[in-house]
Amino acid sequence: MEKNSIFADFHFHSKYSRAVSSSMNLHGLALGALKKGLGIIGTGDFSHPLWLKEIENNLIESEFEGLYRLKEGNGPLYTLTNEVATIISTERGVKKVHHVIHCPDFQTIKQLNDVYSKMGKLSADGRPIFGKMSSSEFVERTMEVSKDILIYPAHVWTPWFGALGSKGGYDSLEECYEDQVKHIHAIETGISSDPKMNWRLSKLDKFAKISNSDAHSNHPWRLGRECNAFLKSDKLSYSFIVDAIISRNSDEFLYTIETNPAYGKYHYDGHRKCDFSCNPQESLKLNRICPKCNKPLVIGVENRVEELADRPIDYVPNNAIGFKTILPLHELIASMYKKAIESKIVQEKANNIVDRFNSELEVLLNVPEHKLTEITDKAIVDAIMKNREGKIDVVAGYDGVYGKVII
Repeated sequence: MEKNSIFADFHFHSKYSRAVSSSMNLHGLALGALKKGLGIIGTGDFSHPLWLKEIENNLIESEFEGLYRLKEGNGPLYTLTNEVATIISTERGVKKVHHVIHCPDFQTIKQLNDVYSKMGKLSADGRPIFGKMSSSEFVERTMEVSKDILIYPAHVWTPWFGALGSKGGYDSLEECYEDQVKHIHAIETGISSDPKMNWRLSKLDKFAKISNSDAHSNHPWRLGRECNAFLKSDKLSYSFIVDAIISRNSDEFLYTIETNPAYGKYHYDGHRKCDFSCNPQESLKLNRICPKCNKPLVIGVENRVEELADRPIDYVPNNAIGFKTILPLHELIASMYKKAIESKIVQEKANNIVDRFNSELEVLLNVPEHKLTEITDKAIVDAIMKNREGKIDVVAGYDGVYGKVII
């Protein structure tokens, strides 16, 4: 791993959220983070009473203010995070938006949960749902608890729950958060978009671009598949991370790790049930109607970005935080062998490489080609090197279907 950097994945879910692996407990997360190469991970789901009890009983303060460790002392640093859904009926339809929250300490969480408990049933799911609640009201009530809280829209372009999504979103963050947009300093780009796509909207320049996995399991092809690189500093703390994000200081917030946006489940327009997808140009020719069932297509992220963009594809803003495009190692090997990602041969090949070099991110980003050649097949090494250059082809995902890696 690069000696001056530490990788952080802030957004995923615990075993108390729907459709989440039972391995998403604190120790399972720690094991997954170490295998991936993450030095900082969010707790997720801190509003759920049972999960909060677990993290309170198992985490202790670390030497870095506002960051925690397991009592055993091993594994990554933890920061206190959560995702919340707000739903509100408007003249333009029902608006459903997911938000990520970073909290400085347990005392603030307890104050927040006291407020949130009056807005919805916190024990119902790891990601609480607050109905009849606008994004602006949610932010206002949250920030009244503490100005040290960081809030940003989750997977901002996702059709169903993104602040700018095609199904339930708005046309700008100002429209979404109204006067409370003053408290929004970042956006989570989501798997189906990357910073380059977001740079096409001048209105988004003032928001930092954060990348998280939104993982539901601790497998290395899920946890940390997108993450953030920060300066590994003796000054590391909760406030150091938040300040680096808000200021968009590239000396401290170094870059993000991105999958190819086509890998995401909502990149292209399409219909899952009809096994049909298309790019924005073809979608326009079809009047956004599925040719198989004659119903409206689910409009994906690329089309939605194109719809709102006011800049050309290759535009790069001044002082933008950079990014690296990397696909998970297991995905590469599964594509090469034309096997399921969980198959024995894929697991053996990938684990052999990762175990030799300590973490997957180290393998994907840094291990020299000649060292990889010493322990694994040349074809796998070639794929890793090509991946490192962001040159792996992906058939685009759509309407809840992941993109398909092609080697």
